[in-house]
Amino acid sequence: MKSVRIVGYAFGGLSAAYAGYYMVLYLTRWEWQRALMSGVLLLVVEVFLATVVLLTRFSRLEQRMEQSEARVEEVRQRLQQTRGPHPNRFRWMSSAQMQELDGTQHTFVFVPVLMAAGAALSGIAMVLQKLAGATARPGAERRLAGRLAALTAPPLGPRVGRTALEGRPAVPPARTRTTLVGVGAAVAGLVLVPVLWTALADATQTRAEETPDAAGTTMVFRVETTAAGGDTALRLAAQDLWETCRRSTAAQNDRATLSRLEDGVYSAVIRPALPDHDVMRLRGCIEDASTNRTSAVVLGEGQAHTRR
Repeated sequence: MKSVRIVGYAFGGLSAAYAGYYMVLYLTRWEWQRALMSGVLLLVVEVFLATVVLLTRFSRLEQRMEQSEARVEEVRQRLQQTRGPHPNRFRWMSSAQMQELDGTQHTFVFVPVLMAAGAALSGIAMVLQKLAGATARPGAERRLAGRLAALTAPPLGPRVGRTALEGRPAVPPARTRTTLVGVGAAVAGLVLVPVLWTALADATQTRAEETPDAAGTTMVFRVETTAAGGDTALRLAAQDLWETCRRSTAAQNDRATLSRLEDGVYSAVIRPALPDHDVMRLRGCIEDASTNRTSAVVLGEGQAHTRR
């Protein structure tokens, strides 16, 4: 059971690291659909790990409760075995005592018997005594057994992996290595988080950049679609994808043209030239291909410089 739990934790941890890495990678590439899918996968893995941890804790808690109840029941049984017979406080009302009179004058017996009120009150008192003995004693014994369970010896059985009480130190040794590792991990996290935050912010920034010294930006990409319609559907899918992605840049690209080179291959030219960050955003949008039943891959890109 422990090995299965370790395997589950290892699988969940590696899956979470894998999904988190690709989520950040797709964010830096401006591939929002893939980043969203990776984020959802990361959330699912985190819920899976949390569920496994909760189920493990619940299982341990249930086992401890069962062991505690078993020990309490054992102590209660011991208390019940050692309890002496309780005296019969209503012996004078039993038939045996009435037969032992043998005609002798025992007025302390016959007077309350002859009185209807005394007999009724005695019967009610006997019923109350029986009810009290039947209801209060088990609860009191169970509470007493619960208090005494902590003083009982541990259950007998195989002591695999346990250290004898005499072999344990009175004061546990200081865990210097664990403390140093924890402090080092905390310091590394405090240093690494701002660096990663800054890098991700620079990769996904939307501020305008300086226009490069070039006549235009050229990008060649291949488009594939599973929609029915042949070349017409392919041309419409490429046009739709291009019109959607060219608006994803921060720089103005009103002068943008799309030309077909061959089957499924298109060349796009944008004037004036786009900065490097906008080129990365445009490439990420095209390869992300959020259009229905359409996929695309960028074959090449570059800046077209003017001849001097």
